Parts: sequence; structure tokens; C-alpha cells
Amino acid sequence: MRVPRISRTRYAAVGLVLATAGALALPAGTAVAAPTADPTPGPLLSYVVNTKANHGQVQKVEQAVKSLGGSVVYSYEQIGVVIARSTDTKFAEKLRLAKGVDSVGASRTKGITAADQGKAEVAPAPTTAPAAGQEPLEANQWDMRQIGVDKAHKISLGSRNVTVGVLDSGIDATHEDLAANVDASQSVSCIDGGKPNTDWKAWQPGPDGDHGTHVAGTIAAAKNGKGIVGIAPNVKLAAVKVVDDGGFIYPEYAICGFVWAGEHQFKVTNNSYYVDPWMFNCPNDKDQAAITAAVKKAVAFSQRKGVLNVAAAGNENIDLAHKTTDVSSPDDTTPGTRPVTNDCLSLPTELPGVIAVSSVGVNGEKSYYSSYGKGVVTVAAPGGDKRYQIPNTPDKDGRILSTIPGGKYGYMQGTSMASPHTTGVLALLASTFPWASPDELTEMLTSQAESHPCPTGDFNPGGAGQWKATCEGGADDNGFYGAGIINAEKAVQWWR
Repeated sequence: MRVPRISRTRYAAVGLVLATAGALALPAGTAVAAPTADPTPGPLLSYVVNTKANHGQVQKVEQAVKSLGGSVVYSYEQIGVVIARSTDTKFAEKLRLAKGVDSVGASRTKGITAADQGKAEVAPAPTTAPAAGQEPLEANQWDMRQIGVDKAHKISLGSRNVTVGVLDSGIDATHEDLAANVDASQSVSCIDGGKPNTDWKAWQPGPDGDHGTHVAGTIAAAKNGKGIVGIAPNVKLAAVKVVDDGGFIYPEYAICGFVWAGEHQFKVTNNSYYVDPWMFNCPNDKDQAAITAAVKKAVAFSQRKGVLNVAAAGNENIDLAHKTTDVSSPDDTTPGTRPVTNDCLSLPTELPGVIAVSSVGVNGEKSYYSSYGKGVVTVAAPGGDKRYQIPNTPDKDGRILSTIPGGKYGYMQGTSMASPHTTGVLALLASTFPWASPDELTEMLTSQAESHPCPTGDFNPGGAGQWKATCEGGADDNGFYGAGIINAEKAVQWWR
């Protein structure tokens, strides 16, 4: 796994039977272009199909899919998205001609397979007794002290009426620091082709799926005298597994996750990834345009249901406000180099209403790897920097310490770790101000963030130019830190 990539976060951080290709009887009014030739066989791929959000229209599109020899995995009538599969290399081209189909896009470039993910570095057991009132490993949680969590806890530990959706690789619901807070009744797996599966085992992490459990601990590890403490230790967590065992977050998984969050009216979701296989989805590509439309509809649906979504900015040290080149896509086959513009979006980070979070280290400076961008980054939060910002903690580790599967604790760094800090603060805000809408919660978060100006001169950690970056904007709104570094203490005292 490479430097905390965001999707499967390169944390440094299904078999199915296809319908035959023979034409099926269609309901009256359904028009499908007849295939001009027999299907051209290729790998089994998944497709997102956009149509109008009503039962009749979705049903017509489902029939169109089947008439072309494809299969319907699942349909989201709430937003007008059908998830389909086919081995016909011309499937999308043919389906785009069907009446009622707005757009079609292949959601991956590699045939459906499975692989593996990376792991966190396990933390050693504490060598000294904790201070009075602290958790055993809390002395190493420089990140919590940096944003005033210890002081915020004197005011609020969060409310059981608040549920946070962790859209990630699953959560170890047996972990001693998480078991009390994981709500199985609201948890789900979305990796079965984008179809929700509520079986308990389905949303548990795979053998190497540390990431979701790590994120969950930052948000809401219990204050129980064990291990660490999270930002909002009394809130509920819902595991929404959108990362498959290969570490990929394909569009259909994310769509399922956001619709699930909306249907269950979570207060906040955390999204420490970008949707694969494209780092940026460009409007001049039919597949990518369809992906953007489908994911955008799912995010908008969740927002209409009162959900506030938080996402990581990325770990490639890219200026998202001045995009020029993508060298990482498609990441499920062979990445190439292509020009991109600001119209090409990182999903879900750059969608309207999503809080985008950059990463800082213990010194409060941008982490060397963190992507950034004026007008894109909303706030900054601790995500760790083990190279250039080393804390004065017992472990002297600049990364983020949190829970990992198997009852263990481990270190990771990345904007994947910064995002859940912000999510945790928003969970405290939602607990303290239960009447607040997503827009009001966003205003509270940003208005109490600690302003942080751009660095004087070039930002060039290490001096070799590998991580050089240019910050634009003033102290209260700039490309590195957005409105500033989040502050849990000030946030829960927003009214004062």
C-alpha cells in the first residue's frame, strides 16, 4: 500500500450468473436499440446506470439491461441509479441508446476479482501507568490534545442519540474500545456489488482491513479505562463497509453507502477515501461522467435526509484548486498519465456540501503528503506526519494512534486520519446542538476553527522539493488549512 492513498487509503497509512443474451419481453413503451452484432466477450464489469428517480422508469431500465444480456445487481429507486453487470465490451455503448437512460458508466476497468489491503503498525504496550483520569495509551494521543478534546470532554462526551456512519473497510465490533458503541442494527456491507447486506460477518473487516477500525476509534473509542479515548466516546457508530478486500471503493459501493446513510438518517458520515478507479472523474469521459452523476445523486440524497458528510482531501500533495495531471488512474489496472482540469472531480471530496479535510502534524503545519486547495479544503485536522513533525510523547511517533482489529492499537497517518477527527468534533456538535442542520453544523465547525495563515515563503519539507507546495489565501481561508484547524473545545462552546 503506498503512502496513505486515500481510497483503500494506501494507508501509510462475486461470482454471479448472467442472463443470456437473447432478447427478453419488454413492457410497453420501453425502447432498446437492438444489438448490431453478437456481444463481444470481455471481463465481467460493473456499470452505474442513471435514470429518473421513479419506480416505473427504473423498471424500464432494468428490463433494458436484461435485454442486452446484462444482469441487475441492485436498483436505487430513491435516486434513479441501477447497478448492472455485463461481460459485453459494448454493453455501455448499447445501453446508452435505450429510452430513459440518462448515462451509463463502467465503474471499474478490471474484471471483478479480490486482492488484499495494507495494515497499520501495531503499537507497543504502555510502559508507564497512565495519569489520573487518563486511558492507558492517552499520553501518546498528541492529536487529541492539539484540538482540545480533553477540555471538550469536560463539557460533553457525546450523545447516544447521535449515530456516525463510518464508510470504510468495516469495524471490529468486538474491540474492547468499540464494542459498546457499534450499532449492529444500523451497520451494513455494500461490497456485494453495491447491494446492502446486513449480516454481521459481512460488515466486519477482512484480514487486512485495519483502516475502518482505526478511523472508528478516533471518532468514538469509549472512555472506559482501556487503550485510547475517542473524540465523542458516547455516540453510536454504524459500520458501512464500502472497501472490498482488495482495498477498492468502487462507485456502486459508495452509492450504496450514502443511500444507506440517508435512509438511516445518520448525523454525520466519515469518508476517508476517494472513489476508485479514477482519482479524478472528468466530464468529457462518458464513464466518468456517469460515475460522477450517480455518486452525486447518492450524496445529495443523504444530505436531503439531514446527513453531513466529511471526506479526506487526499494524500498526494496535489493542489486540488489547480489540477493539471493525473498519474494514478485507473488504479485497478494500469495507471497512465493524463491531463485533467478543475472540472475533473475527486469523489466524494469535491461534491457540494461535503466537508473536505486536509492534514496537519503535531506542529500544526500541513503534513508533507496532504493534498490541499483554496476553495476546496474546508478545515484542517491532525492526520500525522512521521517524517518532519515528531511529538514529545512517550512513543515519539508523529502518526495517529487508534484502534485496530483484534483488540489491538496501531499507528496510521494520512488525511484518512484527519477526516475522522473532524467527524468526531461534528458528532460532539450534533450532540450539544441536536437542533442544528448540516449547514448550521458546518458553520459552527468553521467559525470555531483556529485560523492558521499560510507559511512564509515556500512550503518545502525536507528541502529536496519532493513535497513542495504553494499555499494561497489569508489566515482565515487558505488552501492548506481552509477555515483553520478544528477545535473541539471551542466547538462545543459555540454559543459562548
